[in-house]
Amino acid sequence: MSQLIKITKNYQITIPARLRDIIPVSEGGYLEVGVKDDAFVFKPKEISDRDSDQNWFWSKSWQKKEKEVDEDLKRGRVKKHKKMDDLLQELKSFSE
Repeated sequence: MSQLIKITKNYQITIPARLRDIIPVSEGGYLEVGVKDDAFVFKPKEISDRDSDQNWFWSKSWQKKEKEVDEDLKRGRVKKHKKMDDLLQELKSFSE
């Protein structure tokens, strides 16, 4: 698929919605650009200033679970214990 776009002042371009629907990008995001066979090749690129050993936390699957926990907290679907022994006793009851 191709589409004609105009290069505006300061060599800026706008990515048409039709193309953004195919490869999602967001405002403020980054594109890596290269040249291949006399053509520009743009590829979405995620830039992070976090430590690479923390990437698991930002994975889609982990973030989905974080949202579930936030929703449980918001809806009051949590149980609180005043004493650690009470918590440990309840956890033991799940394995019996």
